[in-house]
Amino acid sequence: MGSLQTGRQESYEEQRMEEGYRNPTQVQMSQLILPCHTQHGEELSVGQLLKWMDITACLSAERHALCPCVTVSVDDIDFEHSLSVGQIVNIRAKVNRAFNTSMEVGIVTSCEDVASGRQWRVCKAFATFVAKKTGCEKVQLKPVVPRTSEEQVEYSVAAERRRMRLGHIEAMKDLLSTISEQDVALDTDECQGAVPGSSTRAESTELVLPPHANHQGYTFGGQIMAWMEGVAAIAARRFCKAPATLRTIEMFYFRGPSQVGDRISLKAIVNNAFKNSFEVGVCAEAETYVEGWEGKRHINSAFMTFMVMEPDGQLRSFPRVQPDPGDGERRFREASARKKIRLDRKYIISCKQTERPLSVPFLPSNQVYLSYNNVYALKMLAAKRRWVLSSTRNKVRLFTLEDHEFLSFKIEMSVSVRARLAFRLLTDLRRRHEWDSHYRHCELIQKVDEEDFIYHVISPSISKGSRMQDFVLLASQREPCDTGDPYVVAFRSVSLAAVPPSEEYVRGEVLCAGFALWPESGDRTRITYYNQATPGVLPYITTDIAGLSAHFCCAFEACNAFLEQNKESVSPTREQ
Repeated sequence: MGSLQTGRQESYEEQRMEEGYRNPTQVQMSQLILPCHTQHGEELSVGQLLKWMDITACLSAERHALCPCVTVSVDDIDFEHSLSVGQIVNIRAKVNRAFNTSMEVGIVTSCEDVASGRQWRVCKAFATFVAKKTGCEKVQLKPVVPRTSEEQVEYSVAAERRRMRLGHIEAMKDLLSTISEQDVALDTDECQGAVPGSSTRAESTELVLPPHANHQGYTFGGQIMAWMEGVAAIAARRFCKAPATLRTIEMFYFRGPSQVGDRISLKAIVNNAFKNSFEVGVCAEAETYVEGWEGKRHINSAFMTFMVMEPDGQLRSFPRVQPDPGDGERRFREASARKKIRLDRKYIISCKQTERPLSVPFLPSNQVYLSYNNVYALKMLAAKRRWVLSSTRNKVRLFTLEDHEFLSFKIEMSVSVRARLAFRLLTDLRRRHEWDSHYRHCELIQKVDEEDFIYHVISPSISKGSRMQDFVLLASQREPCDTGDPYVVAFRSVSLAAVPPSEEYVRGEVLCAGFALWPESGDRTRITYYNQATPGVLPYITTDIAGLSAHFCCAFEACNAFLEQNKESVSPTREQ
């Protein structure tokens, strides 16, 4: 009881500290939506909103860097609601983490209705900025020091989001390689009602003036995005013959800067149409005119998904798009691939814990997002506050957490093994049976890449006479991105065509489990194991938690012995 009271007291003190704390990089902007900010139907132009979001994020980045900053990229944005004249837009931005020369800025946009007093979230976005002093290369940034639990979570997950950004292009290439020409071809009936993609083309040219640029004369990223949204809206209008609402923007990536005096050429076209949505692709090129030379360079591409809401509240259905030969067919295929990735990502990230099945198919289209969500879920579980110390035995501590209808636990111990060596030993699940009796047998099914592996695990039967249980687990391992980060090994269930459920075993599912390894002084490492118990796992652990038995502690004492015995046998470059 004393440990519980101490934990609660620490939680209260932390909460009071957080209430009086303001992040030094945080910037807030509030804007009243006026008629000049709107487009059709008195709705706020998304381009105008993107400008406000970019300016707010840039100011936050500059507070941290103490020098001018430019936008490098903006992650996918889903707009949950539209905004109207008379409402107030509130935008809050702060730096989540700084890497060597780039930083991630988190942006939260909400809407406020003054008449009713209601507030609701419009979107959440993550932008990447780099600092550039006049006439200099990129600036080496100072690290961000997270102070609150929320900042610690965002700081930790920012490294995983950065990894996902870098893998986005490769994921697209892999998926496109699986889409055949038959996916482009339309049958006779579809061709009769199809809209030629060429009929939706829209072009525009903008001159970059001083009000469009920052302190160094570079065009604001938000201004480029606003121009791109404007020409995309024209292409959308030509396709659906009605005002369309922008719902989703795929990642913006700025390939190069533009500056005052440049001409920005913008081109948009409808790439593909689906049942209730369609994708518009936009390209932005900059032209610089100097004496004796005229150049054009690609600075950005974006893909925007539009929908049309009918007066009765239903979404409009759209005809197919007839792509032009060559590039049109390529854009058609890529739009299908992006839609698949988008739907897979939404399912993975939004899947509720009470839904079954918890495991989702492991496919080339979603492997980047499954890996990201695997590590993200473990870090979110670790960041929860209400852990209660249930038992201590031989310096192995067992904590529990009751969260809605789920029971989670963590086990914490300190070992006399360097973190990197412990990480190498614990990442290979084929050896886990040497210390964990719940792992009867484990086989490596697929090496996805250097950080992600899929295993087939056989566990003993839950009760006498019942079938043994098996799991198909994605193991995602991460080395520290920076000083102060832990080594992470995260596990979650996936489904794989190569390992279908069989009558020999009862297929179990792991929602969220894994290790976090923190280097301590000398050669010691603090190891924390987490598991969010699903019905398939719960029978193994209920007795241990409810009865406070010594089984868990014995298992991790065996883990300690396993690490001690093998710390000299781990080669510097172990191959899975």
